[in-house]
Amino acid sequence: MRALFPGSFDPVTQGHQDVLRRAALLFDEVVVCVMFNSNKTGRLPITERLDRLRAAATDLSNVTVDSHTGGLLVDYCRRAGIDVVIRGVRGVSDLDYEMPMARMNHELAGVETFFIAADPALAHISSTLVTAMSQQDRVPNDLSEPLPAGGGGSGGS
Repeated sequence: MRALFPGSFDPVTQGHQDVLRRAALLFDEVVVCVMFNSNKTGRLPITERLDRLRAAATDLSNVTVDSHTGGLLVDYCRRAGIDVVIRGVRGVSDLDYEMPMARMNHELAGVETFFIAADPALAHISSTLVTAMSQQDRVPNDLSEPLPAGGGGSGGS
């Protein structure tokens, strides 16, 4: 079974890497895909996000990296023959945001959403937080470095 892990990944975080690694254990193939989000202003060029995702997925043989910047997520799913979308959730507010989209994706195209709860040690990390801290040159090393292969990170401080 193929699954899609979509996001803006601007930048990719240890939380993203953790969800990706866990999803790769559950599905035959995972396509991690940089999507366009009209509610967000992109900070990193898409090519850099793709390169960072490829680096994060180096040890995951069943993960491919792609991008989709035009059209709906369900359009990509239909074209790629994918019936499951993976979403990482850090807490109730993420779930409140994700549930209407999950219902709409199911109504539009029969696409199911598979939620993966964030590792509690990484749940406080967001791309917005990492970017804000990096602009101040204050990103703790454990937030900006990739997770070690095959294991979870220690989270943040």
